[in-house]
Amino acid sequence: MAKPDDRSDNVAKLQDMIQDTMENMREARDFLKAHGEEMRAEDRARLEAKNERREQAIQGFREEIQDELPYARTEE
Repeated sequence: MAKPDDRSDNVAKLQDMIQDTMENMREARDFLKAHGEEMRAEDRARLEAKNERREQAIQGFREEIQDELPYARTEE
């Protein structure tokens, strides 16, 4: 028989994913600030586009958190 779906820690996992993604965005911005003028235009544009996708992913994670809140584990 299949295990029941345990969604109790999904919010915590999503929050970790947001933090990791935000850190990657900061590192990319810092890299662009330090080395952007040395980079080829297409590489710089690719990195900027990746950060835009990261921002969209963060928004999606936040929406998913709202969906998962009813199943979240409560601290006791």
